[in-house]
Amino acid sequence: MDINFVSRTDIKISKKSSSKYKPLLDAVKKLEAGGKALQVSFEDETELNSMRNVVYGYNRDTGDQVKSSKHPEKNVVFFYKEEEE
Repeated sequence: MDINFVSRTDIKISKKSSSKYKPLLDAVKKLEAGGKALQVSFEDETELNSMRNVVYGYNRDTGDQVKSSKHPEKNVVFFYKEEEE
């Protein structure tokens, strides 16, 4: 048995959730810095966390800086890119 350590960047992990959230990822790719934000509704905190994980994974893979902000009263989250300084 050979056991080797490899860099995590060498491993491409595809998750089931990526197909469920493909429309979200497609919309995130269209975001422009300082432009409009995406407003996405969610059912519960688990779904919100899943969406954020998918978007933050996208950030990690592409080097983008998509951020999120949750509305305090409604089940809505906003994804946006801040204007670059």
